Amino acid sequence: MPKWAANIAAACGLLLLGLTVSEARAVLPVPSGPVLLSVTGSIAEANGEGRAEFDRQMLEALGTVRLRTWTPWTDGVAEFEGVPAARLLDAVGAAGTVLLALATNEYSVEIPVELVRRYPVILAMSMDGEQLRLRDKGPLWVVMPWSDYPELDSQESRYWSIWQLRSIDVR
Repeated sequence: MPKWAANIAAACGLLLLGLTVSEARAVLPVPSGPVLLSVTGSIAEANGEGRAEFDRQMLEALGTVRLRTWTPWTDGVAEFEGVPAARLLDAVGAAGTVLLALATNEYSVEIPVELVRRYPVILAMSMDGEQLRLRDKGPLWVVMPWSDYPELDSQESRYWSIWQLRSIDVR
């Protein structure tokens, strides 16, 4: 085979491989309901201008888990249901080391990405079977698994457990 033909065959193979990879990659849909969370910054996947926006249905589609734990703000152990924070980061292709989390009341905190990769931290959408509302720390609350990981019981982790979460900037 002439060298030019081999080069064309190799280029076609790469083109076909590229099409296969891009077709297999999940694309974020556009929210059809009210946006609960906006993710910006160092992300590979978006559904808007430089951002990935999620409504409740989209967050639930990422897969929810249940977490039974005590918190400094509840009486006894509560059962939370929500999206694992690490799964959300995977869905947007996050490539940073810090998450700048912002609440509805403008409270902000920097959460280390390592924390949500190491521990099963969730973005809770419900507590004890009731959907979280704005007046009771919702619609999204970053909940740490304090019962299972006593080392997380620190003042710093309490700051990281931001409620009324509305946006995350990956840095």
